[in-house]
Amino acid sequence: MAGTGTHSLARAEQFVWLTARVLEQRRFAHLFLGGGADVVETALAAYLNEDGGYGHALEPDLRGPVSQPLHTAHALSVLDSIGRCGGLRVERICRYLTDASTKEGALPALLPSQRGYPAAPFIPVVDDPPAELLATGPVVGLLHRNQVWHAWLFRATDFCWAAVDALEHSHPYEIEAAVAFLDGVPDRARAEAAADRLGRLVRDQRLVVLDPRRRAEYPVASGYAPEEHHFPYDYARAPGSLARRWFSDAEMERSLDHLESEQQEDGGWPVNWRQWAPGTALEGRPIETLRALRTLRDHGRAPR
Repeated sequence: MAGTGTHSLARAEQFVWLTARVLEQRRFAHLFLGGGADVVETALAAYLNEDGGYGHALEPDLRGPVSQPLHTAHALSVLDSIGRCGGLRVERICRYLTDASTKEGALPALLPSQRGYPAAPFIPVVDDPPAELLATGPVVGLLHRNQVWHAWLFRATDFCWAAVDALEHSHPYEIEAAVAFLDGVPDRARAEAAADRLGRLVRDQRLVVLDPRRRAEYPVASGYAPEEHHFPYDYARAPGSLARRWFSDAEMERSLDHLESEQQEDGGWPVNWRQWAPGTALEGRPIETLRALRTLRDHGRAPR
């Protein structure tokens, strides 16, 4: 269905060349300009540590050199986007995930090794961090979707199923993580049933803005920034996502119109989470710009 919004790839390109890190520049070129995948992987390698994990502020809200699960999840998403989520590179990542996991066999959001380095205040450093669906779900779903088989996945998958089945009150980023898991996990019948339940939860708890013109009427989750709302496209980044079934065509189109309208005069998209340091917002905007462009393209919104 054609939308009424418009966005400009040319303006986005200028924004990326002006502001983005080399990694996001290479990713933009690969995704939209026919650039190669090898150079993306080379740029990503700058963030790789000897333990097989990734650090060095790959995820902008965590600074410093140490490997962290959130950095490593980001690296996997980059490899997935260039069709390189396999082989020895991913075997090495899975070994890191094994070492980084809690006794439940799943990932915490942040390891204590972050202590002493700058980090967003909304990601606290604790001595014995618990395993979280937020950190584990996207990784497990992505590895399953790429048909990666590793011993780490068995317990991590069980953890995610238990966490998803236990969800009664949640917040948008946790729901996003659950969707990422359900979109990739092999048991499709169970995934569809779980997704149907989560879709009802999202609507009942008003965790999604269904009419962008009235977003001020929707609550913001505790701890989120004042304008940190979620829209249908945040859950259903691609038409094939199970979360796409949660929304009518009209609701989805309104949200995509809104996403197009969010492109700024400089060509980039804004970040809506809590900004705590100048560098994190500067590095975050090109990442959000790539995410917005990919979402619009996957939903059939060609730039004008």
